Amino acid sequence: MIVLGIDIGGSATKGALVNTETGEFLSDKIRFGSKKIQKPKQIIKAIKNIAAELQYDGIIGAGFPGIVKNGVIKTAANLHKDWVGANLAEMIHAETGQKAFILNDADAAGMGEMRFGGDAIRSMDTALFLTIGTGIGSALFVKGHLLQNTELGHMLVNELEAEVYASAAVKRIEQLTWKQWATRFNEVLKTYEFLLNPDIFILGGGVSARFEKYARYLTVETEVVPAKLENRAGIIGAAMAAQENLN
Repeated sequence: MIVLGIDIGGSATKGALVNTETGEFLSDKIRFGSKKIQKPKQIIKAIKNIAAELQYDGIIGAGFPGIVKNGVIKTAANLHKDWVGANLAEMIHAETGQKAFILNDADAAGMGEMRFGGDAIRSMDTALFLTIGTGIGSALFVKGHLLQNTELGHMLVNELEAEVYASAAVKRIEQLTWKQWATRFNEVLKTYEFLLNPDIFILGGGVSARFEKYARYLTVETEVVPAKLENRAGIIGAAMAAQENLN
């Protein structure tokens, strides 16, 4: 089935058409970025424009960077405060006329990676998928089952939230070298390792494509691998979720 997947982030809204049976993109990825904190109206407009540019008419899946319950946004750490309490599913339907399914963005990316990232990942009893971008998102899988809305990026590491200490945005803003950033991120992984003892860490987001730049600085005992889907996982997982929940 062909479904439009949307990945809403702190700095951009991205979307593409996805074959939910194979996980392949069937279109170019369309991106609407902004240097300002995005309000609901702006992102809804971006989603409508993505659908129009792709000439798409059908159900929509969207991953949002915060806690999501029944299509309603509960937290929005890296987006405008007006998001809290907004029913994103209803807003997309009102703007596009299409049904939409909404879930946490890291949960979406983790679902995509667990489905299409390979048998080795699926065989793990406990897998922690992390998206590293404007913030740090998390998706925890136990025997293949997702524990939704974990939001581990807000845990304290060295008296700071993990994503304030070691997100990809922090690397860029503070102009950290790969070694400097990875040393911080390694402390985040150590915290997660101590508390959750996963069998594997899977790293998604843009930095997953640069894994060779910092892998040698990660000293946790748990295996750490880059996501095979790289930064496509969120779009793919969102499309999958819509197909599974709206059909």
